[in-house]
Amino acid sequence: MIDTPTLTAFMAVAETGSFSAAAERLFITQPAISKRIALLEQQLDARLFDRVGRQIKLTEAGNALMPRARQVLMDVEDMARAIHDLSGEVSGKLRIGTSHHIGLHRLPPVLRQFSRDYPKVTLDIHFIDSEEAWEGVLHGELEMGVVTLPPQPDNRLQSDVIWTDPLVFMCAPEHPLARQEHLTLEALTGHSAILPSPVTFTRGIVEKLFNEHNLKLDIAMSTNYLETIHMMVSIGLGWSVLPATMVDQSVVQLPVEAPLPERELGVVTHPARSQSNAAKAFLKALRQA
Repeated sequence: MIDTPTLTAFMAVAETGSFSAAAERLFITQPAISKRIALLEQQLDARLFDRVGRQIKLTEAGNALMPRARQVLMDVEDMARAIHDLSGEVSGKLRIGTSHHIGLHRLPPVLRQFSRDYPKVTLDIHFIDSEEAWEGVLHGELEMGVVTLPPQPDNRLQSDVIWTDPLVFMCAPEHPLARQEHLTLEALTGHSAILPSPVTFTRGIVEKLFNEHNLKLDIAMSTNYLETIHMMVSIGLGWSVLPATMVDQSVVQLPVEAPLPERELGVVTHPARSQSNAAKAFLKALRQA
């Protein structure tokens, strides 16, 4: 019979691409990891990893097993949590993924109050891109994501809007665009832009607006960190689109005739996963904030 420690070892190797890294993650020895994988391959009568030099890659059988193993481990964790939560106590570990921007600008007061109200909860916070956090919740690696929500609804996850986040065009005070009283989208295309990476929801919002007007952006640089973009804009390297909350003395908001839609920031959870008492309490704290 296949047990959860064996499946946990398989998932650790699959996700890290390394037997040694998997051993470090699980705090066991590398021979113990190898033994568990060998046992699993024997039980399934299939090779799960191809080992070429130092490269570890999933075989076709390994790729087929991965989503099933993830679901089994999620179900076992949910079962244990549901039984523990019958006591009504708010405790245990809460794994959350959130973006750097939300973690810096939105979450601190919530985290401060939550930690005071529920000292028995251990917060395991992963500061990653919103898109990565979204995937982490979808695959069961995170219980909750506090993220920029996708512009188009995706019913694979449950989404709850917590904040609206208006976006604005901005540049440095000495930038040529800052001296103009009225600006069109076409005028912006004549100057370099510094935007979030192409895979981000925010970049999608900006590109959609310009595509609707058949305009091509001149993108000089991209990065996932909004604070880095703000810094580069403030020293005159280009214009950008950032949350209105980031307008300060080092940048100016541009009077562009085509307003941008608001981003929605909120929480994503898996509809097939029962929420722990800690997750329910954290969601309540977010809504009250």
